[in-house]
Amino acid sequence: MAGTGLAWSGRALRKARVSSGGESETARLPFVSQLQMLGEVALAMALGALLGLERELAQKSAGLRTHMLVAGAAAMLVGLVDALLHRFLLPPISPLVRADPVPVITAVVMAVGFLGAGTIIRRADREHVEGLTTAAAMLFSAAVGSAVGLRLFLLAVGATILALITLRGFTAIEAVIHRRASARPPGSQS
Repeated sequence: MAGTGLAWSGRALRKARVSSGGESETARLPFVSQLQMLGEVALAMALGALLGLERELAQKSAGLRTHMLVAGAAAMLVGLVDALLHRFLLPPISPLVRADPVPVITAVVMAVGFLGAGTIIRRADREHVEGLTTAAAMLFSAAVGSAVGLRLFLLAVGATILALITLRGFTAIEAVIHRRASARPPGSQS
């Protein structure tokens, strides 16, 4: 598909379509394409970090890690839709069967949205909202699960590592940001 960076050569298509017995099998993205998709997830997470950093500096509840996970999950879900289309359009399927895999991803995202809403809590005694990163992590987990379901194992493992680095590694960065923000005089916030 144009613009996605997932290039399928004629040889790769033939290899994906024909198994050793000559029967058709479900096409899978080669590891190179999964690595490229993983790079796209990482780029989205980096860009999400820039947005999240701005929110952290403004002391908003949805900050660095939340934005990174949401951006990464979105990139991964878009890539998974592309992989789904390749998987269902490449193999020779009976002309009587119509397959539209996109509603599957939509249903997963909607279900996780309801679960995520249940994890978000605003305490009456504080202005602080809790559970946003957990909701974002749930969305990301759904994207990882979708990748595994499509047998995009490298992408799923790599994205999981990126998410764990985000959830654990960036906690220290957030702590430094919060310490610096609380050290500012009250009128100097943006």
